Amino acid sequence: MADELLPYVVSTGSLTKALEKIQSAATPGRFTQEFLATLGMKGGSARPVIPFLKRTGFLASDGTPTGIYRRFRNSRERGRAAAEALQTGYATLFVANEAAHELSDSELRGLIVQMTGVDEGSRTLTAMLGSFKALREFADFSAAEGDARLPSSDATPSERQETVELPDTALPAPGVTGLNVGYTINLHLPATSDIAVFNAILKSLRENLLR
Repeated sequence: MADELLPYVVSTGSLTKALEKIQSAATPGRFTQEFLATLGMKGGSARPVIPFLKRTGFLASDGTPTGIYRRFRNSRERGRAAAEALQTGYATLFVANEAAHELSDSELRGLIVQMTGVDEGSRTLTAMLGSFKALREFADFSAAEGDARLPSSDATPSERQETVELPDTALPAPGVTGLNVGYTINLHLPATSDIAVFNAILKSLRENLLR
């Protein structure tokens, strides 16, 4: 179950503060707990911030700032970068509903329960919802429309659009025989090197579309 949970921090205020500090602080070679402390963030409430930044694509697995991180520091690119980060960390939600960022609190809560299986009254659910909303505050999907899902200048091949061809399926119809119908699904994969994100996307496809 832990692998199926969405990124979250319990103290969403710490997440908001970290994202605000990143905008003005110099980009480090590696984003560590020591660097986080230089931003004025110490203690247990700040510790989960780094894992969150890794799962949402701001940091690579070794803590190295990514293209999303660098673009987030650019005031003209910040909204788009945050939107990409949201789509990366919460890919399973966007697979189920491509307008997940437009959902109301109650709709978003229901979608999280559906996709993760967490208890509806749990603190974890509240933390995941709050973390999604905290990152969404920085995102600008209107600015990203039309090109947010195109590969950026530092994109890897995994970020490009992929097409999945499903085998022809015979669908019997009244008076028609031998009808074969092929399906094509276009996947706009998020900008991330985290294999867990792609596993979650494929799992969601199997459970919700490929039945």
